[in-house]
Amino acid sequence: MSAAESMALAGEFPQQTHEDWQRLVAAVVNKSRAEDAKLTPEDAEASLRTTLSGGLVVDPLYQRSADAAAIGVPGAMPFTRGTGLRPADQPWDVRQLHDDPDANISRAAVLDDLEHGVTSVWVHVGADGVAPGDLAAVLADVKLDMAPVVVSSWDAQGDAAAALQSVLQGSPDVHGKGNYGLDPLGAAARTGAAADLAGLAGAVESLSGIPGMRAITVDARVYRDAGASAVDEVAYAVATGVAYLRALADAGVDAPTAFGQIDFRVSATADQFLTIAALRALRRLWARVGEVCGVPEPERGARIHAVTSQRMFTRDDPWVNVLRSTLATFGACAGGADAITVLPYDTVAGLPEKFSRRLARNTQIVLADEANVGRVADPAGGSYYVEHLTADIAHGAWSAFQEIEKAGGMAAALASGSVAARIRSTRDEDGARLATRRLPITGVSMFPLTGEQPVARRQRAALAVSDKALAPQRDSVLYESLRNRAGAYAAAHGSAPGVALVALGARRDFGARETFASNLLAAGGVTATLYEGESAAADAAAAKPEVVVIASSPKGYAAHAAAAVEALRSAGIPRVLVAGRARELGETSVDGEIYDGMDVVAFLSDTLDRLGAPAEGAAQ
Repeated sequence: MSAAESMALAGEFPQQTHEDWQRLVAAVVNKSRAEDAKLTPEDAEASLRTTLSGGLVVDPLYQRSADAAAIGVPGAMPFTRGTGLRPADQPWDVRQLHDDPDANISRAAVLDDLEHGVTSVWVHVGADGVAPGDLAAVLADVKLDMAPVVVSSWDAQGDAAAALQSVLQGSPDVHGKGNYGLDPLGAAARTGAAADLAGLAGAVESLSGIPGMRAITVDARVYRDAGASAVDEVAYAVATGVAYLRALADAGVDAPTAFGQIDFRVSATADQFLTIAALRALRRLWARVGEVCGVPEPERGARIHAVTSQRMFTRDDPWVNVLRSTLATFGACAGGADAITVLPYDTVAGLPEKFSRRLARNTQIVLADEANVGRVADPAGGSYYVEHLTADIAHGAWSAFQEIEKAGGMAAALASGSVAARIRSTRDEDGARLATRRLPITGVSMFPLTGEQPVARRQRAALAVSDKALAPQRDSVLYESLRNRAGAYAAAHGSAPGVALVALGARRDFGARETFASNLLAAGGVTATLYEGESAAADAAAAKPEVVVIASSPKGYAAHAAAAVEALRSAGIPRVLVAGRARELGETSVDGEIYDGMDVVAFLSDTLDRLGAPAEGAAQ
C-alpha cells in the first residue's frame, strides 16, 4: 500500500445508522416486556437516558456532532484541553492539607509528607484549623524555595495571609511560591458574614515582583459541599472570579495582573467523567472571561486545584472513601488539574492520623508514577461523551453565570439568598435520588457493613457561623441519621433493632430477595433474623416480632405465601411485608412491599418508629 493510499477500517461492513442501533436496543429492552408494553425504538433509547444533578442528561450513545467545533490543543484558546503540556516527572502538584491545631503535630506531618512525595503544602488556618500565630512553627522545616505553600481560612483570611507573608519575609533570600488564599466571597458563603473585598488590591500590590506568589483563591467547594451541582459550582467559581476582577479593576489593577493573581479550588468526585468535564468547562469559561477582558491569550488559562469532595465521604465503612478518592483523583488528573489534594479516608471522623494521610498522598503518587495517568495531556479529549458533557456543563454554567450577573453579581446573589435557594432546590432533588438509591452510596445505602466499629479520631473545633451560612451537607447523612437511631436503640436494649425475615421455598427461590431485603434493612441499622424451611413462618411467629418480611420469588410466593401470611396473621404479627411487589402475591394481602426504587429512607424511618427506636437527638 502506498503512502498516498488509506486503509478503510471496517470498510467491508455495511454502514449502520442511529436508527439501526435504536432497533437493536429495542429488541433487548423489550425481551422481558409483555406484548402490550413493548417500547418503540425511540422510547427504548429514552429509557436508557439518565439525569445527573443540575439537569445534565446522559445519553446511552454519543456520536460525532455534525457541527462539532475543533477541540483545540493544550495551552491555547479555548483552554478546554489544559494550560499546557505537563512535565513527565511531575504531571501535577501533589498538595496535602494540614489542619491539626496542634502545631507540633502539624509540623511533623508537613515534614513527613514532603519527605514522601508531596510537592506543596496547604495549611488551613482559623478556628477550625491552625492558629495564625502557629503558622511559622508549622512551616519551620519547609524549604520555601522548593515547596509552594498555600493557606486557606473561612474566618481569619486576613490573619492567615499576614502570617504567610511574615514567614516569607523571614526568609529574605527565598523567592516564595504559593497563595495567600484570600476569598472573601467564599468566606461569606461559608460563615454567613458580609463579604469585604477591600483588601484584595493591597494584597495584590504587596506581591508585585514575586512571580511565584498569588493572592486569591476562588474556593468553589463551599457551594458544592452545601449541595450545589457541578454546573453551579463552575458558575459560582466564574462569577466569583469576575467579582474579584471588578474589585481589582476599581482599585486600579489591570486585567492581566489581576488574572495572574487568581487560582481556583474545586471539587473532584467519584463520578470521574463529570469531574473531567467540569474542569474542562471551567477552563473554557474562564478563558472566555480573559478574552473579553483583554488578557493576552497565553495568560488566560485557569489554574485549578482539585480536592476530593468531602460531600461524597462517608462516616460509615470509611474505607470505601479510598476508592472514591481514587476515582476522583483520576478524574482530576484526566481533567487537567494543576494541583490535587486527596482528603484522608477518615476526614469525616475527625483529624486524620499518619496512616490515613499516607494513603491519601500515595493515591496520587501511584497514579502519577506507577499508573502514568498524567503522561498524556487531556486523554479524554475527543471522546464524544466527554466533549458533549463538557459543552453541556459549560452552557449550563454560563447561563447560571449570566443570571448572577443580571442580579448584580456574586456578592448580591449571596446576600439576596438566591444562591442558597438554588442550592437548596438542587439538594432536594439529589435527596430524592439518594433516598430511592438511584444515587447509591456503597457501604452505606448499598452493601452496608454490619457490626462495624466506628473510627475514633480527635475532633476538629467547630467554626462559628450564622444562620445564613452555606453549611456542608454530606450525601450519606440521610442514612447515617437512621444508623444513629438504631445505635441509640441498641445502647438502650442491648441489641440492634430487628425484624424477622421469613424465606419461603428453596434457596433458589428466596436467595436473591433475602439478600436484597437484608441489605436494605441494614442500611438503616436494622438487623434481619432469617427463618427458613417448612416451619419458617411458624418459627418466626413464635418469636413475636413487630415486623416480618417474607422473601421468595414470584413462583415461591404462589406456592407458599398464602399459608405463611395466614400463620403470621393468626399469631397476631402487627406488620407483614413482602420483599418485592405486593401484586406478586396474587390474592394474598400484606401490609407493605419492599422493592428496588422505593423511598428507602422513608421506609426505614417508619420501620424504626414501629420498632421503638428513639428519634435522633432524643433523650435516652
